[in-house]
Amino acid sequence: MEKEILPLGKLDFCLLEKLLKKYQSKTDPRVIIGPKLGEDAAIIDYPDRYLVVKTDPVTFATEEIGWYAVQVNANDIATRGATPKWFQAAILLPEDKTTEELVERIFAQISRACDELNIAVIGGHTEISYGLNRPIIVGCMLGEVKKEKLVSTSGAKPGDVVILTKGIAIEGTSIIAREKAAKLKMRGYQEGFIQRCQNFLYSPGLSVVKDALTANQLEVHSMHDPTEGGLAAGLYEIALASQVGLLIRKESIPILEESSVLCKEYDLDPLRTIASGALLIVVPPRNSRRIVSLLRENGINASLIGEVKEQSFGIKITTGRKIEDLEFSARDEITKIFE
Repeated sequence: MEKEILPLGKLDFCLLEKLLKKYQSKTDPRVIIGPKLGEDAAIIDYPDRYLVVKTDPVTFATEEIGWYAVQVNANDIATRGATPKWFQAAILLPEDKTTEELVERIFAQISRACDELNIAVIGGHTEISYGLNRPIIVGCMLGEVKKEKLVSTSGAKPGDVVILTKGIAIEGTSIIAREKAAKLKMRGYQEGFIQRCQNFLYSPGLSVVKDALTANQLEVHSMHDPTEGGLAAGLYEIALASQVGLLIRKESIPILEESSVLCKEYDLDPLRTIASGALLIVVPPRNSRRIVSLLRENGINASLIGEVKEQSFGIKITTGRKIEDLEFSARDEITKIFE
């Protein structure tokens, strides 16, 4: 019998959870949070603080790949309530396509992104690899947080309120505009529109470091940045990690007009399209409006999109008066544009 080939994107949640349970490593009492479905980063105990460690690759984007790698890893540190401090990168480059200019451009992108976030580059590895058709970067970010300010994905509680910053499919919008610029022009899109979508990298931007550290000034139970699989996968990861249910209001989910247009153009579901740039924040109801106001005062759009339920409720979404199960897939919608 022919073996099933797994699809592009994240591993299926059930498969990943099975593997994590089957291949458990040596326990270490200083590891406060280790490998666990839905958790953004590992937590290691130090006498006066926690060290936060994260590794994440950049595989879909090609332009600004060095800048991307810093942002996505810094985001996962910040979702712990921590400040990103130190960065390493393994840079894998394609055979017969790599020039000195390409390598320098990637190094410059990493340097610029780290300077913007006050992060020190502390090492890494660079090589030209067989079988690649474009660059890949695997980043590793470390940060630190005061013990009393640590936030985990698994901290959501029934009765909590779910907040989303900025909007969905921000990263997806930029990827489409950068990877498909020529085809978008052929389809009649104006240069200004395409450039505006490409610039979603910076405005509204992929970084949620400010979002997370601003919200964490008040009581926060859980934070998670939806990436591959989009908002839907991010919500599932919170629910699975916290063992809770969710009720999300579709009409309350913010999506910028440019994102809506490009998702429609390529027949992508915005709820399941790569979503770096947004942050999910789960808070007690007494703090929800204060946190939304605090974010907005700091120039960060924020919306109340739902509430946390008991696990038996499931993960549901409302459209008007209609309520149904929220569908998600480990395969990100953005993969369709590369087919």
